[in-house]
Amino acid sequence: MAGRILCPLIRVDRVAIDALLTPGNVDAIAFMPLTSFGNNGEPKMQKRAVNPTPWMQHFNMNHAIEVKGQERTVYFSGQTASAPDGSALHPGDLVAQFKAAWDCLKAALAGADMQPTNVVRMNIYTTDVALFMERAEEMIPVFAADGVQPVCTLLGVSALYDPALMIEIEATAVA
Repeated sequence: MAGRILCPLIRVDRVAIDALLTPGNVDAIAFMPLTSFGNNGEPKMQKRAVNPTPWMQHFNMNHAIEVKGQERTVYFSGQTASAPDGSALHPGDLVAQFKAAWDCLKAALAGADMQPTNVVRMNIYTTDVALFMERAEEMIPVFAADGVQPVCTLLGVSALYDPALMIEIEATAVA
């Protein structure tokens, strides 16, 4: 796995990660059922977190999420820290841009009659992976506080549509 980046990681001792991922150190695969109910009280949609190893749960992430019984799937374009005219907000401040992009995503979710807890997948694009890794512990609580525990990919890119933007959040939500 050398050279691969998973979302979001913090710097840890490689020996500790290798020990954690060694077969035999995992007693069971973690499954976490999450059920929403319709107006009649019947189960409407079930989300089941699948975690063959526990390490991603430390970052409020899952290896996979199985969804059954959903009625709608919405794919959200990348959300950035942008003013209504499209200009970049908070130039040079990755954490502030993440928070603003998350707020934009929450507004888009509301516009689709969804909540943050409907998010099952996020792709995070950043122009500075090293800075993201250094500041990840400040960004994880932003979506964790809204009950979001998605599958996620972190992608390093050379630029976004405005050179002042450092982060973009793309999401998939189900209801």
